[in-house]
Amino acid sequence: MKTARLFHARRTALAAVLGGATLALLSGCMVGPDYQRPGDTASAHYDVAAEQKLDHTSADTAPKVSFDAKVDADWWTLFKSPRLNDVVQKAIEGNLSLDAANATIAQANQAIAAAGGALYPQVGFAADAGRQRTGFGAGRATSNAYSVGPSVSFDFDLFGGNHRRVEEATALADLQRHHFDAAYLTVTGDVVTEAIKLASARAQIVAVEDLLATDRHNLELVTAAQRYGSATKADIALAQSQLAQDETLLPPLAQQRDVARHALSVLAGQGPADWVPPDFDMADFTLPVELPLSVPSELARQRPDILAAESQLHAASAAIGVATADMYPHLQLSGALTQASAGAGVGTLWGIIGSLAGPLFDGGTLKANRRGAVDAYDAALANYRQTLLSSLGQVADVLQGIGHDAEEYAAQGRALDAAETSLKLSQEGFRAGDASVLAVLDAQRARQRALIGQVQARTAQYLDAVQLTVALGGRSENAFLRKAR
Repeated sequence: MKTARLFHARRTALAAVLGGATLALLSGCMVGPDYQRPGDTASAHYDVAAEQKLDHTSADTAPKVSFDAKVDADWWTLFKSPRLNDVVQKAIEGNLSLDAANATIAQANQAIAAAGGALYPQVGFAADAGRQRTGFGAGRATSNAYSVGPSVSFDFDLFGGNHRRVEEATALADLQRHHFDAAYLTVTGDVVTEAIKLASARAQIVAVEDLLATDRHNLELVTAAQRYGSATKADIALAQSQLAQDETLLPPLAQQRDVARHALSVLAGQGPADWVPPDFDMADFTLPVELPLSVPSELARQRPDILAAESQLHAASAAIGVATADMYPHLQLSGALTQASAGAGVGTLWGIIGSLAGPLFDGGTLKANRRGAVDAYDAALANYRQTLLSSLGQVADVLQGIGHDAEEYAAQGRALDAAETSLKLSQEGFRAGDASVLAVLDAQRARQRALIGQVQARTAQYLDAVQLTVALGGRSENAFLRKAR
């Protein structure tokens, strides 16, 4: 009994040693670089002057930006429009580009599973059947022959090539997820943009129609005055010219309205004739009092195009490991169990084979592959840095745009106030007999033009608020999970 226990203990110890040696072979050596995320950007600001200006602005002139606030996942709720929220949600559910991106994520996940299969034993099955002739002369015989049985093989992946392939596939799957996030951000941003454009076009159309009504009334009065000799043909020509010029304002606005409607239908996954979006008005939106502004270091961790560039960098790093592992030997263990028959004999055959194979001379192919992988990594790193720099520039541009649009809106407000004052004075002068009706109509016309300019300036403020949120990434990370819900 004591001898049996000693034998069992030795066998257990041997099994532990062999198991440890196997694990060391499987995980002890992975050639190629271990991926390291790029360091944070050295930039602490986007545009210092613009940030300071918007940090001290009044809510009456422009939204204030805050580094302390965070972008909400449903960022479009900043505009406080239930109608807009409904249309954005419809687009998220029905947009076909998002469906395609979602399917691409599923495809990338299957690529991970396919690459990971190489880390496990490969079990196969083979069967052969036929007739054969053996012997010579009188000893010749013809018989049926067959063999059937399973086979097993395992690549120890001594230098981690298969593990690097899984790492590469995982990075490429992350890339597809970031592409989905980018598409999600683009779709939601486009919906909000088109809704604002639709509302702006409708508001300007109303103002232009009022302007045209004033022009027509003006022309009628001048025509009547010409019959009584108090106006000339030149006055009539001037009134006709004003009407004709203002009539050219209406078709482009109608086209802008219709294009925005059609764009919203397509974004929602519907044909323009199959679903018509609601008629948005400028009153449906509220300009945010405060806009969140991520610091540059956070931008690189939440903007999908930057994260996509980083995933490409990770995949390129793993590809170096794959190319490096191909330069080293491969250790493979294979075994087979076969039931075979040749003539009258039937037997069971088995075999276990260990093989070690590696390159000796390949004309420089493997070294060139590795150098090419390193070059691809360098290109991916440069692309990542350029994407980050471009993103910083885009945010800086929008911050300046928000400030300049606030100045324009304030100027348009002063112009509207002046036009309304002029109209009031003209009306008072007309009632007192000191001003003609044409002066009143001209003042009305100037007011309508100032109103159109104010609508355009407010539209620019809304659109810049959208562009800033989109430029910051809009909290779109893992957006495919929100769509799945």
